[in-house]
Amino acid sequence: MLSVEALEVAYGGIPALNGVALGVDRGEIVALLGNNGAGKTTTLKTISGLLRPLRGAIVLEGESLVGAPAHRIVLKGIAHVPEGRRIFNRLTVRENLMMGAYPRHDAAAIAGDLDRVLTLFPRLEERIGQVAGTLSGGEQQMLAIGRALMLSPRLLLLDEPSMGLAPVLVEQIFETIVDINRQGTTILLVEQNAAMALAIAHRGYVLETGTVVLAGTAAELSDNADVRRAYLGE
Repeated sequence: MLSVEALEVAYGGIPALNGVALGVDRGEIVALLGNNGAGKTTTLKTISGLLRPLRGAIVLEGESLVGAPAHRIVLKGIAHVPEGRRIFNRLTVRENLMMGAYPRHDAAAIAGDLDRVLTLFPRLEERIGQVAGTLSGGEQQMLAIGRALMLSPRLLLLDEPSMGLAPVLVEQIFETIVDINRQGTTILLVEQNAAMALAIAHRGYVLETGTVVLAGTAAELSDNADVRRAYLGE
């Protein structure tokens, strides 16, 4: 579904990605692991058009995304849930969710997707008229994911969905990510909680200083001694 090849990105001349290559098949959850500064967020931002690569290819179902502006990439069915949630604090929960559907004109299907999001996140239904900036951190993460789902995306990019959340909320968020995937959405997941990410992913990649150093199934990475030592606390 998504193919990234030889991707190079720099910030002010300082390399951030050095030949990154990865692939995501339709229906998968693919985890992108690595320490802070490894290039995980940069990879997602480049796929979604927020950053321009120096070199390399990004292809979605046979169509190149390189050079396309971010709003055009959204229209191609890629929704990006950024690190830090980035909700609209002064809008209500409902208004935030409807912002996710802004490119769409299929009112009946939008209503159906809103019902789907509120079923996935019952807490949002309870807070539907509440100003988003007054939500808890966990509720804001639910809202950020729900807003992305209102696009009815083919590919969902998730950047650190567990950041700053209590363990019970982390488990809830990851259970919901699995539900979203089972309902047909392909997911590329950036997550520092490697154990949780590998527990739900089909495959994964490990980034170090802008380079993919390991790739394999989630089981293979979970069994890899280097991964267990560096990312699983063993």
